[in-house]
Amino acid sequence: MSILAQFMVALVALIHLCIFWIEAFAWETAGPKAFPSMPRALFGSTKVMAANQGVYNGFLAAGLIWSLLIQNAAWSANVGLFFLACVAVAGVVGALTVDRKILFIQMVPAVVGIALILLR
Repeated sequence: MSILAQFMVALVALIHLCIFWIEAFAWETAGPKAFPSMPRALFGSTKVMAANQGVYNGFLAAGLIWSLLIQNAAWSANVGLFFLACVAVAGVVGALTVDRKILFIQMVPAVVGIALILLR
């Protein structure tokens, strides 16, 4: 993986670590800032659901970080591609079901990372 591809993988991992933190630990405090269109009254009652969702984002971040730690270049690229593809799909689903800005926060960086890996 090129340095630029590794940077994008790391950036997407960082984005998902931030999402993990918001959803799993700061849903009632940072959640309303991240999702301003959601009524504030719902954050308390959706805290457990958001924490569960956060764990999935944590797994995406872990997989992306893992791809950066793999010494074999082919395996590193393949694992990175898999997790970036998962992020891209999650970004499309999130954009269709929650908020269109998710497309730009999750899907676009993931697709850029995929392109950079494939351009090696």
